[in-house]
Amino acid sequence: MKLPSILNNNLILKITSLNSLVVGTRLLISLLVQNLLASYTGQAGIAKVGQIRNISNILMSVSSLGVFNGVVKYVSEYKNNQEGLLKLFSTVFVLSSIATFTLSLFMFFGADMLSQWLFFTEAYSAVFKILAVAAPFIAMNRIFNGVINGISAYKIHAKIEIIWYTLASLLLLVSLYYNNIEGVLLAIAVTPIVQFLVLIFIFGNTLKDYIIFKKLSFKTPLLKALLGFALMSFVGTVFLNFIEIELRTLISDRVSENEAGVWTAMSSISKIYMQFLVLIFPIYILPNYAKINSLAPFKKQVKKIFKSLLPLVFVGMLSVYLCKNQIIEIIYTDAFLSMVPLFKWQLLADFTKFLAVVLAYYFISKNAFGYFILTELFSLVLYFIFAKVFISDFGTEGVVIANLLRYFCYLIMVFIAIFHYFKFRK
Repeated sequence: MKLPSILNNNLILKITSLNSLVVGTRLLISLLVQNLLASYTGQAGIAKVGQIRNISNILMSVSSLGVFNGVVKYVSEYKNNQEGLLKLFSTVFVLSSIATFTLSLFMFFGADMLSQWLFFTEAYSAVFKILAVAAPFIAMNRIFNGVINGISAYKIHAKIEIIWYTLASLLLLVSLYYNNIEGVLLAIAVTPIVQFLVLIFIFGNTLKDYIIFKKLSFKTPLLKALLGFALMSFVGTVFLNFIEIELRTLISDRVSENEAGVWTAMSSISKIYMQFLVLIFPIYILPNYAKINSLAPFKKQVKKIFKSLLPLVFVGMLSVYLCKNQIIEIIYTDAFLSMVPLFKWQLLADFTKFLAVVLAYYFISKNAFGYFILTELFSLVLYFIFAKVFISDFGTEGVVIANLLRYFCYLIMVFIAIFHYFKFRK
């Protein structure tokens, strides 16, 4: 069966349509998982799941030393250059090995402390010990996914995503049935191993064409270039997830743990629909930006992206807003109805975020670390400050309003930074 001509002639829409199949599958599974989690564990359980997912995101970045975008960039440039690929992956595996070893030791021996910090009890120490064992798999998943994105193998990416997410969700539901919230947290900790096995089974043979493991050396010829990506990842991923953990704790202290669960549920819905867009950035936008070196073609590419995606983004987000009550009833329970006022702020924040990130991704493609880090750090600091101020008057809603204001300021700063970047490249 042939794709419609509009898809065949537009790579962005072709990737987006396939990505929609992936996210649609994940969405259906997620609806079931979130509903059962809400029914079995309540709002407080959702908050706990949010904490462990934030830690998993931090691990994903730190264990690979944040080189994912660097792998995407250099694989797209060196995919026909074996010498360049050898330099890249020798550097990557040295950095990742050091980071993973250090992280695993810290996680294993600091399990009691981490459990106390996140859950105010040492009852979940076993979760962090499992995460310590899973850290190398998390790192390899991130690196190998960078290869998939670097060669724009979006069909393979779609297959891997659907299979591993389905298996991981089944594991989570079985664990929920037998061990309630503790089982869920343990299942999340084991998930990276499931993802790794699926990735190797589907992509293993192709992976050998780009990573010749027997020729890798304990050298770091691209250390300087990749450390910039590591720093960007620390600000963009580690710092962000750390702030989300702190905000969830803040809501628990200032409002209630149940409201922290409501805020987490709103964030989860946001991440579900934003997945329709997020995956296209490393697969399409990053490799294409890497080829652009002046303002005129950059404007042309941005216009093409917005023309293709903005109507879909607007219609999709409007649909989510109009169906917000039904979404809450389907995914969660009546206990989460206090989420309704949050939707308008969250959707406006995500729309603004999309506009800003399309522009900001150019900094990643050009190793413009200073621009990316300053704008991202500015955004995150504003988020934390606004949230702490607004929560006093508006409760949980104040945290979501803070998110919107943060992205509005971020969009303005990125817009200014882009023109500043091109001006000084002349």
